[in-house]
Amino acid sequence: MTRILFATLITSTLIAAPVEHIWLTHASNDPSKIVINWETDTPGNSLVEFGTNAALGNKVSVSEQVTLHHVEIPLESRDTLYHYRVSSGDDVSPVYRFKGYPSSELRLAMVGDWGFAKGKDLTSLTKDDPHLLITLGDNVPDLHGKGREGTKAFSALIDEHRELFRTTPLMPILGNHDREITPRGPKPPAHSVYDVEATSYREFFALPGVEWHWRFDIPDFKLRLLALDASHTKDQGTTWQTNHPITKGSEQHQWFANEVAKTNAEFIITLNNEQNSLMRGYDNKAWLPLFEQTSAVVTGYGYFAERADFNGLPYYNTCLKGDGDLYKDPHSRFSAREDHYLLFTIHKGAPTITAEFKNLQGKVLDASEIAKRR
Repeated sequence: MTRILFATLITSTLIAAPVEHIWLTHASNDPSKIVINWETDTPGNSLVEFGTNAALGNKVSVSEQVTLHHVEIPLESRDTLYHYRVSSGDDVSPVYRFKGYPSSELRLAMVGDWGFAKGKDLTSLTKDDPHLLITLGDNVPDLHGKGREGTKAFSALIDEHRELFRTTPLMPILGNHDREITPRGPKPPAHSVYDVEATSYREFFALPGVEWHWRFDIPDFKLRLLALDASHTKDQGTTWQTNHPITKGSEQHQWFANEVAKTNAEFIITLNNEQNSLMRGYDNKAWLPLFEQTSAVVTGYGYFAERADFNGLPYYNTCLKGDGDLYKDPHSRFSAREDHYLLFTIHKGAPTITAEFKNLQGKVLDASEIAKRR
């Protein structure tokens, strides 16, 4: 859905003027490229200048006139601080910075249900200085509220944490609220409540592959991330249906099986927005043998923190707004009703990933180790 813009690298200079609504994503399956995204009020061309110091020195420019800009640039160095600025017509940003990927220690921050955690202080998360920010669905409350129609909902998310999103790559996954185009109501109405194709989400975010599910690899750490489109799966076949099919043999099920099988990644992390215990048993346990070929499963299903263990595989639930009801996994080992995020730390060549639930004051609520996949 999202069109990524490419062009020849050349040098250029511009006088800075305010453009601050910027976010970073990946549209390729590896960290050697990054997409700079921004919005403008009126259609214009797209220009990104970048380099490893404030002098910049390189640029990617595209002449197509758009208001939603997605420009992919190469990242050639590890352990490097990149500088960049964007422009469209007379609108120019200041020079901002982001970290290139590391060579020795990688940090991934994971959050769930951002759409219902407005106003949270993320100082502790930013102090952890993650290289990649991953969401577990429900990034916005809906796509139909006043001022949240379509892509406006995602724009509001970026506006709330401008500094974080323009300095840290974001890889979101889908929840039902990210495609809710009309109110849900007490029973399934005659019309579809959700846009299963997630048109606005895919237009706004530049992500790999078909975007509603995606793969992202970080080869230096032998890590593969697999994002599924799974939420409210009990509503399949009704006008409440939100996600693409996940039954055995479905396109999504086959894709996941292929991505698990055709890789030498030592760690595979599954990302989704459905209850872990439900996913393990879904369609006569169609997903369980696939999950058990991975390292861990992470979801943003409910408003609480949880770590469960089933047959030696860890299952995590995370939510920025963690004060909701506990829907405990039968195999729960830790749970808490507290606002929090999940931090994964990977040291190159290490046999495990360290997983920490941290509250928004920076306190570690629970720590565990994720082993290499079987």
